[in-house]
Amino acid sequence: MQPDLPNIDPQLLQSPDTARLAAPLVSTHAPRILMLYGSLRERSFSRLATEEAARILQALGAEVKIFNPEGLPLADGAPDSHPKVVELRTLAAWSEGMVWCSPERHGAMTGIMKTQIDWIPLAQGAVRPTQGKTLAVMQVCGGSQSFNAVNQMRVLGRWMRMITIPNQSSVAKAFQEFGDDNRMKPSPYYDRIVDVMEELVKFTLLTRDVSPYLVDRYSERKESGEALMRRVNQASI
Repeated sequence: MQPDLPNIDPQLLQSPDTARLAAPLVSTHAPRILMLYGSLRERSFSRLATEEAARILQALGAEVKIFNPEGLPLADGAPDSHPKVVELRTLAAWSEGMVWCSPERHGAMTGIMKTQIDWIPLAQGAVRPTQGKTLAVMQVCGGSQSFNAVNQMRVLGRWMRMITIPNQSSVAKAFQEFGDDNRMKPSPYYDRIVDVMEELVKFTLLTRDVSPYLVDRYSERKESGEALMRRVNQASI
């Protein structure tokens, strides 16, 4: 007996297709990971942690690009054609996964981190630059360990419709964790970053070929593409 669902168009409601979920991996290129960090300091520990994570990702077979936020204007403070905005959005479209690493400032992620995320649109033409892509979140702390920044970034990752992996990294007293050569010292904090990068690569390989199916939604099948664009790009928002 079929359930009574008068509010649903049965032609648009699709049962999960396990064959599509178990589709063979077809992509052969290295996982493409974009890394964002949230500080402009000359010796930025979020940048150093990002660079350390990038080395680990490369050792795991990923292709990595790090965006330098210097010169990126405040969101809506410049046209979309600004070179730094174009660079960031091009990298976001290129990527299959991301790493966001922010210092914690006043109990939150930095404005520099948030500005980068704000410049990545939810929709760009018919393309959603972040939907279905993987995300790992990290933070560095000046004092004792905290999780405020990573928790905030998880909320943003969900808002950007990203697959945010379960593991995360929070480095306490980051100034003690890097040597004069700007390399991270051996420690449980370093090992956790290795764990997070391993998990990110695995989730990216697992989901990148099926992400269009994973994020295929009834409501968006019901709504025409033109109507969807009118709604998400409302000038009054």
